[in-house]
Amino acid sequence: MNTIKNVPARVLSRRGGHSLEAEREQFDKTQAMSISKAINTLEAPVKEKHARRIILGTHHEKGAFTFWSYAIGLPLPSSAILSWKFCHVLHKVLRDGHPNVLQDCQRYRSNIRETGDLWGHLHDRYGQLVNIYTKLLLTKISFHLKHPEFPPGLEVTDEVLEKAAGTDVNNIFQLTVEMFDYMDCELKLSESVFRQLNTSMAVSQMSAVQCRLAPLIQVILDCSHLYHYTVKLMFKLHSCLPADTLQGHRDRFHEQFRSLKNFFKRASDMLYFKRLIQIPRLPESPPNFLRASALAEHVKPVVVIPEEAPEDEEPENLIEISTAPTMEQQNVSDIFEQTFGPPNGMRDDRDLQIENLKKEIDLLRGELEKIKLEAQRYITQLKAQINSLEAEVEEQRKQKQKALVDNEQLRDELERLQKAKLEGDKSRGLFLEAEKKASATEIRYIKLKEKHNELINTHAELLRKNADTAKQLTVTQQSQEQVARVKEQLAFQMEQVKRESEMKLEDQTLQMEQVKRELESKKEELGQLQQSLNRSKQVGCDLNSQLEALQTEKDTLRKLVSEKECELISTKGLIQEKELLLSQEAEKRVKEVQELQGKLLEKKNQEQNLQQKLLDDQFSILQGTVKEAETIIQDAVAKLDDPLHIRCTSSPDYLISRAQAALESINALERGHGQYLTNMADATALVGALAQFAHLTADTIVNGSATSHLAPTDHADKLTETCRDCGQQSLDYLNKLKDKQSLQKADPGDVRRMLQSLLQLGQELRPKSLDIRQEELGDMVDKEMASTSAAIEDAVRRIEEMMNQARIESSGVKLEVNERILNSCTDLMKAIRLLVMTSTNLQKEIVESGRGAATPQEFYAKNSRWTEGLISASKAVGWGATQLV
Repeated sequence: MNTIKNVPARVLSRRGGHSLEAEREQFDKTQAMSISKAINTLEAPVKEKHARRIILGTHHEKGAFTFWSYAIGLPLPSSAILSWKFCHVLHKVLRDGHPNVLQDCQRYRSNIRETGDLWGHLHDRYGQLVNIYTKLLLTKISFHLKHPEFPPGLEVTDEVLEKAAGTDVNNIFQLTVEMFDYMDCELKLSESVFRQLNTSMAVSQMSAVQCRLAPLIQVILDCSHLYHYTVKLMFKLHSCLPADTLQGHRDRFHEQFRSLKNFFKRASDMLYFKRLIQIPRLPESPPNFLRASALAEHVKPVVVIPEEAPEDEEPENLIEISTAPTMEQQNVSDIFEQTFGPPNGMRDDRDLQIENLKKEIDLLRGELEKIKLEAQRYITQLKAQINSLEAEVEEQRKQKQKALVDNEQLRDELERLQKAKLEGDKSRGLFLEAEKKASATEIRYIKLKEKHNELINTHAELLRKNADTAKQLTVTQQSQEQVARVKEQLAFQMEQVKRESEMKLEDQTLQMEQVKRELESKKEELGQLQQSLNRSKQVGCDLNSQLEALQTEKDTLRKLVSEKECELISTKGLIQEKELLLSQEAEKRVKEVQELQGKLLEKKNQEQNLQQKLLDDQFSILQGTVKEAETIIQDAVAKLDDPLHIRCTSSPDYLISRAQAALESINALERGHGQYLTNMADATALVGALAQFAHLTADTIVNGSATSHLAPTDHADKLTETCRDCGQQSLDYLNKLKDKQSLQKADPGDVRRMLQSLLQLGQELRPKSLDIRQEELGDMVDKEMASTSAAIEDAVRRIEEMMNQARIESSGVKLEVNERILNSCTDLMKAIRLLVMTSTNLQKEIVESGRGAATPQEFYAKNSRWTEGLISASKAVGWGATQLV
């Protein structure tokens, strides 16, 4: 009987009752197929349809669990191209996938880092790119986890950016730094890719080139948003912090701007990018953050991706609608009928219900697809409306910024007028400021002098230390000589003891030889006696007694010989002991000598170290003096461009005297330099000459600038330029003294030529009154005072004409401001007139009190220096009145 129970389990598992599991299996199968087709070892770009299926899968399951479950199993260490494509797909998934993808990727940070580190240690072209790409992905994940208000796609409104930055300047500063780091990683990847595209791979239509270029589309999308956000944040920072504090930020932004502009330009010239993406063009120059109105000129770079799909890819539905289960069910029913035969004219109600439900599901899926397509059209229309509204808002913002610029210009004009009013008050304080500067200069000179004295004292202490070291060296040498003398004495004593022992040994041997001779003689006598005994046996008793006597004498002689031998042995032992003691003493003396030689060598090393330290100290003292001299010269050169120094004047005679003194200091400087090269342990002369040279040269430059303020235009420009060249040559010479190699060849000849030029210009600028006879000085004083009074009267008249003209041409606030300015000028001219009248009266009193019975002309002739100063002062007053008008 054919029933459902007789159907095999494999067939039952495919029935429609398990549709959810089948859908899940189909989803996993589709994702696995897309991942395997997108991430492979083929050197070709990732196809958009496979990446799109993976991204849709993240939205379908609201995360990247399935993606990572398959990605973990990929053999990334085996192929650099496989790892490169994996990074590309992961970048697209992060940008366009479900928001939960970010959290899922955070769990696999270690896997990404290990892949990058592995390929970073290998010398593979793709491997180096993989290392850089993984660092970019890790930076991207960290940034978006730390700042959740920025989605991985980086597309937020300006209001969200303002909210994310907040009002705390520290947070804005930190966010800007993090965006700079983000942008650096993006640009580093693009630069590495373009660096690998050599001339043989320059055609962007090659698949190998496109494999490298494809991820740069995501980089372009990221960089366009990051550039816009950094510009906004930089303007916000410059409105809160001073410009000097943000110099590092500006330098880093300008460097990124140049790199990004080159990247966009090079990418836009490639045919591969032209058909896939529209790359914006950046402005020719970076925004000027020091000007707040420049924000209105900033245009947000917008990247446009064409909506139509490429020709080689088929259009896909947003949601895949598969008819596989229906076809599979049909195949299952056919197999069922072939295997078990048709049912008994009856079909199960559940099968009918399942078929009806499947048809309804198919209809619902079709409707759902239509609804989603319509929703997509609505979304595109709304996006177009949003873009147009954003363009309108941007235009309104530009108009607002222009209005702000106009307000700033009006405010600047008002401030300029207020500054012009305050200039009159400031001119009164210039004299006090000049006095303060002079006192400050004198204080600095005193401090430098004290420092010079301290350097001299330290040099004296070093010399004393050197003398002590020399004394210790002499003491060590004396002790060494004494040890040598003791050694010689010991050697002499040792030789004497040897001689004495040898003499005693010779005496003992002589005595032994004598005893042996006596013994032999006795033996001979005994033999004779024995012979005589044999001859005459009769006299036996007498001979026996003699023999006994001789025997006892023989025994005593034997005892004497043994005693002498014992004495000889003891003498030899004493000699050996003496020799052992002498050898031990000699070894001890040798060790003492070696120790003393070691101490002597150590003393020599200490002396060399002290000598080297002395040289280093002298060189450091010289460097300190050089730095201070550079500071003095730089301060003098800076006064050439100081607007407060314009009102300072000087006479050509004083400039000549300063230039001559500076030339004399160069001679002393050359002598000190020669002495230092001869003996580098003593830099006293060079340090003193440097200090004198710096002060006199700086004084010459300052007085040259002050003299140029009263000189004719040509001479003034030439004098200022010569002063600046003199300062530069002096700084170049001082810079040569900083290095021990260039110190040998340092020559102040160029500085001398500049000072001689200043001296010549001062001589050319000397007043012509020195060539006039002293009898004519009185007439010149009267003429100059009269011309000065006339200049002041003419200035007063012209100011009154300007006041009348201002009353006619202007009205309201402008008239009030002009009247205030002209009234201030009138008051100033009155003060100058009063000053001239007072100086004239004072001059008359001085002449009358000093001339006695002589005439004023004779008094002027006698006091020619004072007269010349009076003429120069009168000229300055007249020139000032003319310039004021």
